[in-house]
Amino acid sequence: MTRHRYSTKLFYKYYLQWIRLYKENAIRPVTLDKYYLVYRQLKKIAPNVHLNELDRRAYQSILNQYAKNHEHKTTLDFHHHLKASLVDAVDDGVIERDPSRRVIIKGRRAKAKKTKFLSLYEAQLLIKQLNLGDEINWDWFILLVAKTGLRYAEALALTPEDFNFEKQEITVNKSWDYKSKYGSFQLTKNKSSNRTVMIDWRTASQFKPLIERFSPKQPIFIKPGKRVYNSTINSILKRYCRRAGIPIISIHGLRHTHASLLLYEGVSIASVAKRLGHANTVTTQQTYLHIIQELENKDNDKVMQHLSKLV
Repeated sequence: MTRHRYSTKLFYKYYLQWIRLYKENAIRPVTLDKYYLVYRQLKKIAPNVHLNELDRRAYQSILNQYAKNHEHKTTLDFHHHLKASLVDAVDDGVIERDPSRRVIIKGRRAKAKKTKFLSLYEAQLLIKQLNLGDEINWDWFILLVAKTGLRYAEALALTPEDFNFEKQEITVNKSWDYKSKYGSFQLTKNKSSNRTVMIDWRTASQFKPLIERFSPKQPIFIKPGKRVYNSTINSILKRYCRRAGIPIISIHGLRHTHASLLLYEGVSIASVAKRLGHANTVTTQQTYLHIIQELENKDNDKVMQHLSKLV
C-alpha cells in the first residue's frame, strides 16, 4: 500500500512557486500582477501556515482575515486565485484534499457604485462638448470609444492600417501596454478580443483625413516617446461631464455606454458580446444584467399585449 507524504512547504511559498511554474509567460503582465498581489497578501496573512496544516478551517480563517478589510467581490477574487493553485496541489499529490471546498465568502458591504454608463441623451450632450478639430486629439479618442466600445488599451493601439474606410471597419488585433514606462504594442486581452468592428459612415469620413499623414503602423493617438495615462483621459471626461451637467463617467464607462445603448436598441446579446470582444455571452449577460432584465420586462408587456389580441 502506497503511503502519501504530503508537502510541509509553507503555503505562500508553494503559491509563489505555482505562479512561476504555471502563470509566468502564459498570461498578460497585468493579469500576472494580480496573482503576485494575492501572493503578497497571503504571505502577510498566513506567514506560518504549512500545506500539511491547511485544512478547511485553516483556509476559512485565511479568507476571513482577508475579508475584514475587503469587499465581498474582492474576497471572492482572492479565493479564486488561491483555489486554482490548491486544485493543482491535490492533482499533484501535494495535499490530500482541497481545503477550499464549500468555504464561506465574507467581506465588507460594497460601496455605492458610480454611474457606469450614460443614456442616449446624456451621451449626445457629452459629444457636443468635444473639440473635434483638424488634428487627432483626446477628444477624437473619446468619440471613437463612444462609437466603437473599444477597450482603452485597444483604442490606444490603433494605427492607420487598422482602418478600412471602404468597408467601414476597424480591425482590432493588438493593444497598447500603457502601464509600462515607454509603452509598446501587446496582445489583446484574449482571442475573442481579436475582431472587426463596424463604424458608421460619418465616423469613417471624419477619421479618414485625420490619419492620412500617419505612417501605416504608427499609433495615431500615441506621440513617440510620450507616456499616456488613463487618468488624463478621465480628467478630460470629468470636465466635459460637469460642463454638460451629466453623471461623471470614466473612459471605461464609455464602453459600457456603447454596449448599453446597443442593447436598448434591440441588438442581440450575442452581437454585443462579439462587438465588445467578450469571450462568451455570459460575460455580457453578467455585466449588463440590469439592462437585460429591464428589456425582458418590456418584452413581457409586449407578449401580454399580443396575447390579449388573440380572441
